[in-house]
Amino acid sequence: MSPKYFSPTGGHPGQNQLLTDRAIFTEAYAVIPKGTMRDIVTSFLPFWSQTRLWVLSRPMTGFAETFSQYIMEVSPGGGSDQPETQSGVESVLFVVEGEVELTIDGTPHNLPHGGYAYLPPKSVWTLHNTSGSVSRFHWIRKAYETIDGLDEPDAIITRDQDVAPTVMPGTDGKWATTRFVDPTDLRHDMHVTIVTFEPGAVIPFLETHVMEHGLYVLEGKAAYRLNQDWVEVEAGDYMWLRAFCPQACYAGGPGKFRYLLYKDVNRHMKL
Repeated sequence: MSPKYFSPTGGHPGQNQLLTDRAIFTEAYAVIPKGTMRDIVTSFLPFWSQTRLWVLSRPMTGFAETFSQYIMEVSPGGGSDQPETQSGVESVLFVVEGEVELTIDGTPHNLPHGGYAYLPPKSVWTLHNTSGSVSRFHWIRKAYETIDGLDEPDAIITRDQDVAPTVMPGTDGKWATTRFVDPTDLRHDMHVTIVTFEPGAVIPFLETHVMEHGLYVLEGKAAYRLNQDWVEVEAGDYMWLRAFCPQACYAGGPGKFRYLLYKDVNRHMKL
């Protein structure tokens, strides 16, 4: 069975809609609800044709500083032969709607719904939508932290559907993480995973840690604890956490609660 993922379609609210929404920005976290992802807040990039994007996060001094995350919307025939304009940047792509043709160092790959790609910083890649419908995917970017004696990671192409989730110990399978990268491979300085909670499952303690997070809700709903606040989130919402922001959640049901998760890993703290 193919997984379900929420992806924004833009549009514009009517004049009869209330201004009240769930958007929050604090010193510790931000919640960007799906209702804010309208036509008026889209962006465009050089060398991308028939493409627009929603910027979910960007490095900000004093907040989260290690990554940026976009939702890309590529119309049929659109794409780019020069997608990345900054050197030393690694990327993860995750397709939430449609499919794209991804070429890495001359080798073509079809990246379908649920497709995941890790792109090393020195890779040469292009991306095009050769299908007959709109494609939408997340693009997470990070400046790779080179370490003497460690090679750069290899490119990875896989799918959510093809990776068996790792069950968290002591949870009877109610909390699991889909890991696209071997967590013991220290060449990687970021992980992008999918976290899945069954209805009623919880993070049973306030996680408080050095990793920054971007969490995009792919499916379902939950009550999420962020710092001192409880917020309700649902499919299409985005949470952006700086380091050490306490977090926990209750999955609300009736279906699974799943989110795409970014975190920085495996490197010394710069002094």
